[in-house]
Amino acid sequence: MTEKKINGDDVQLVAKLSDTIKIIKKEIAKVIVGQDDIIDKLLISLLSRGHCLLIGVPGLAKTLLIKTLSEVLDLKFNRIQFTPDLMPGDITGTEIIEEDQSTKQRSFRFIKGPIFANIILADEINRTPPKTQAALLEAMQEHKVTAAGVTYTLEEPFFVLATQNPIEQEGTYPLPEAQLDRFMFNLWLDYPTYEEEIEIIKSTTSEYKADLKKVLSAEDLSIFQNLVRRVPVADNVIEYAVKTINSTRPGYNANDEYVTQWVNWGAGPRASQFLILAAKTKCIIEGRFTPNIDDVKSVIIPVLRHRIIPNFNAEAEGISSVDIIKKLLEKN
Repeated sequence: MTEKKINGDDVQLVAKLSDTIKIIKKEIAKVIVGQDDIIDKLLISLLSRGHCLLIGVPGLAKTLLIKTLSEVLDLKFNRIQFTPDLMPGDITGTEIIEEDQSTKQRSFRFIKGPIFANIILADEINRTPPKTQAALLEAMQEHKVTAAGVTYTLEEPFFVLATQNPIEQEGTYPLPEAQLDRFMFNLWLDYPTYEEEIEIIKSTTSEYKADLKKVLSAEDLSIFQNLVRRVPVADNVIEYAVKTINSTRPGYNANDEYVTQWVNWGAGPRASQFLILAAKTKCIIEGRFTPNIDDVKSVIIPVLRHRIIPNFNAEAEGISSVDIIKKLLEKN
């Protein structure tokens, strides 16, 4: 093992976390029909201190899912609707001039922007120019905001969920690969099944209104996030994660000719970190005390989907990053 074994107090915390996650999912199910895998990944990302990018066509309840999650968690939530005219100051905050009524002296006062919350919904992040995207992504990375030379620390926990619409390309600004790398998961929402869509229509066209209960406080969430960092991982699991990430890089392994043939750029070390953190979180959510290789495999697609850059040959053959990842999983 690379770390100490989990202690008695942590064993109790793992059991408490496992029970809490079941209650959270039960509350979310009052509003959201299906999407179980997406909800699992969102909770893993939240507990791992990662951020998520959700991609799906309009009407798949991306915004509703995130809003429902924030209502179940006792956390401050802000939604930022990204538009082409949104400026960085609209996100981070701005300084205004105030005049003291008694002394008539004027001074600057910083008004905090919507980024000062625990859960941020960045709706349609690709509809705003790179300068504004960068303001959000800097806050995601540093958990700090700088305005007029003064640095403000954001409240913890801090979790960003960004949404993108894949079919609306006109007037959009796709996130550069280096900025996409800041997101732990890239999650694609699929259409609901026939049965799920019937349930959705029944619940959304009636007077039914879900009564959601607050399940998890900011303090408890921070305790569980710290617990994730203490989960021990066997060396062979870490070696598997690193080997898999290395094999996404052209020229790393002469036997993987398809990588050289189809990949422009592979994943960086951040991908290995996120694989292990996600595997740790998944295992304790399920009530286990150390992750195995199957835990790593279960999160490889959302971790790597936006980190493997297919080249022209792959695009010409209709090969996506997910196709390349699936081939990697077959070989490793």
